[in-house]
Amino acid sequence: MERHNKTSVTIFFLHGLADYPVFYFVFFFLCLIMYIVILVGNSFLITISILDSRLHTPMYFFLSNLSFVDICYTSASVPLLLVNFLSEEKSISFVGCGLQMFFSFAMGATECVLLSVMAFDRYVAICKPLRYSIIMSKILSVNLVTSCWMAGGLASIVQTTLTMRLSFCGNVIDYLTCEILAVLKLACEDISLNVIMILISNVFIIVIPVAFIFISYLFILFTILRINSVEGRKKAFSTCSSHLTVVIMLYGTLLFMYMKPKSKDSHATDELIALFYAVVIPMLNPIIYSLRNKDVKAAVIKLSKKISQRT
Repeated sequence: MERHNKTSVTIFFLHGLADYPVFYFVFFFLCLIMYIVILVGNSFLITISILDSRLHTPMYFFLSNLSFVDICYTSASVPLLLVNFLSEEKSISFVGCGLQMFFSFAMGATECVLLSVMAFDRYVAICKPLRYSIIMSKILSVNLVTSCWMAGGLASIVQTTLTMRLSFCGNVIDYLTCEILAVLKLACEDISLNVIMILISNVFIIVIPVAFIFISYLFILFTILRINSVEGRKKAFSTCSSHLTVVIMLYGTLLFMYMKPKSKDSHATDELIALFYAVVIPMLNPIIYSLRNKDVKAAVIKLSKKISQRT
């Protein structure tokens, strides 16, 4: 195989879903609506968590960070995706591809780790309620969130640097975005180190967090089952139902994407699932936490009354 220097590639062409150009406008319209909902919904959750003092708790601190992660994650790819859906030349610069890859991977990794931290918060709230305020102190909450951001950023720096240093034999990416695995297919040289580092990253940002979430919910389940009253069980479960719903959606999508049988039409299906993962889930997160959370509803009513009184 002929070897090309990586500097010869200054632009990448994104040919994802190239077999379905008739649906580009539909994809554009749907993604635009969902992106607006993502920005408004997650910004609203962050704002309401800041303005209402009753929401100044570790749970809503983590939730605000999750909302910010979702905004950053979608903003790394969706704006260019919208442009490319309507553009004849669906392209991205070499530097732009690297930046998109970095922010997408960093935000995705941060979210995975953050969800495990939120599971720990729910475990302490249900299994250790009398010690909750002592264990989940402000210092610990800040340290946990900082660790999530650092883990995601570090993992992304390693993966992006190892990928963008490669020599590429082409510049046509058969994907909607600069996804690492899609870019690696264009490499002209050995990518064994990249594959090894991806596997190591997946262990730390997916396997371990999933195992931690699973163990946390096992303890939560055992604790809930020991509660005598049905009303007490419902109240205990309601405190973690929103988080559990988000976890099931997120990891259910990932498992379906990577564990379903491959076929000749699976690539287009993978891209649609990836689009669902990138846009639909961040859109549903604030909706789930708002509709299924009495504290958020109460904060909204309180804020609405304040606004109406001023006007």
